[in-house]
Amino acid sequence: MPHQNPSPSLWTGRSAETIEYWHQAVISINDLSFNEDIDLRKIGILGYAGDEGVRRNGGRIGAALAPDAIRKVMGSTAFHLKTGTHIFDYGTIQTEKNDIESSHALISKSVIRLLQTKHFPVLFGGGHDLAYAHASGIYDYLKEKDEKLGIINLDAHFDLRPMQNRQGHSGSPFFQLSQENPSQFHYLCLGIQRAANPRSLFETADLTQTKWMAMEDFRINNWEVIQEKILWFLDSVNKVYLSIDLDGFSSAFAPGVSAPSPMGFSPDIAFKVFELIASSKKLISLDVVELNPTYDQDQATARLAARCTEYILRKVFG
Repeated sequence: MPHQNPSPSLWTGRSAETIEYWHQAVISINDLSFNEDIDLRKIGILGYAGDEGVRRNGGRIGAALAPDAIRKVMGSTAFHLKTGTHIFDYGTIQTEKNDIESSHALISKSVIRLLQTKHFPVLFGGGHDLAYAHASGIYDYLKEKDEKLGIINLDAHFDLRPMQNRQGHSGSPFFQLSQENPSQFHYLCLGIQRAANPRSLFETADLTQTKWMAMEDFRINNWEVIQEKILWFLDSVNKVYLSIDLDGFSSAFAPGVSAPSPMGFSPDIAFKVFELIASSKKLISLDVVELNPTYDQDQATARLAARCTEYILRKVFG
């Protein structure tokens, strides 16, 4: 089966008489049976156990282990969301026999259902090819609402590479989205490393009208410029999908990724960005990708993924 039901045993932590930790708040739901009570404040967690996109892109595999690694760390995280916020874990969609196209189709369908049933989707990956499936679902959901979607990606890479043999991969999600939604593609990428993106990708960024900021400028001492760029982007769209590629962080903070780099950005600037986006009230969905537990050290990268997620949700639902 391409879908694996959630394992409640992953959500563990300190015991308490009231809900003080995430593991106490999460409810595991089998068979993608999404809660349909539209009056509840809901977060829907969905994992993506997929390495094939990374393999196709020439990266080191291991990201398929990421969703459960993040769940394990989040379970013991202190819980600060408002009373009445419901958190459902709907398990993990897996890639079988290198067939990412089928897993992508199921992810897109699931994202549509999550949004239709008034969840805030939180997806844990897995390769960044997840972004293609994730955003495709959001586009389909917003199509009838006549709302403009903006995509903000914190990443060292544009991920605007062409497809290979007409197949997507972890380096192509935003290129695929730009080709399928040319008039609705509004994309801001923060943390771009020139050494990791050849000249052709900067040309593709120009052709797709991608907005971006280089890693050298994505620093806390440049916050006023960063803030202005993000606010301009937020003002130009109705909804925002946020994607966090952990390889954008310096390997000092995120050693366990498919493409580590010592020259990435730090959590302090990323968390300022998260707060700004959350305060806009336009954030519709979130994913955290490219954790590779095989190469992690003391769960540092998994913890960073969990802290990013917890911080954003606290700002949205706290």
